[in-house]
Amino acid sequence: MKPTIIRNRMIYQAPHHFKSKQLGSMLSKELQEKYHKHSVRVVEGDNVKVMRGEFKGIEGKVTQVSSEKNGVAIEGIKREKLKGGNVDLYIHTSNLMITNLNLEDKWRQNRLEGQKTKTAKEKSVESQKEISKPKDTLETKAKSTGTKEKSKQIKETPKTTKSKVKITKSEKLPEKKGKQTKTAKSVKKETR
Repeated sequence: MKPTIIRNRMIYQAPHHFKSKQLGSMLSKELQEKYHKHSVRVVEGDNVKVMRGEFKGIEGKVTQVSSEKNGVAIEGIKREKLKGGNVDLYIHTSNLMITNLNLEDKWRQNRLEGQKTKTAKEKSVESQKEISKPKDTLETKAKSTGTKEKSKQIKETPKTTKSKVKITKSEKLPEKKGKQTKTAKSVKKETR
């Protein structure tokens, strides 16, 4: 089979997360210099200029991005129906150039500027690390000041630490209620 047929079939049968990645478009020269990137995925709210095709030269805002239709709908680009009314035309992103970016999403802005983006999991891990950091104790304060009197007072005062409680075999909780009732009945029989 020809490679072009295989490639076209792969594009047609691609899963949604692959099709979504294919909806990238090149940036204008000013944006390329600013962000040091050549292309970015198109998002609703971006200003775009059509570079090829029937609507070449038209600029507008992206109103809808569709991975199913493999293109984007742009303000001002519509086609009239025979029965009346207008329909959005979807233009493939390879024929577009992004002139202005929609930076409402902080994650996208950080990604474009080259900063490390944080996910929800990373934020929770960082907050746990801050909580688990040991606080400055009196001993470390005394050592930093260098006074011997404070350190002696600290040694005399008892340290408050959490002690682990060990449960012996005799203190263990009963396993099941059914066994307890049997033993209680056997105890009553023995006492009679």
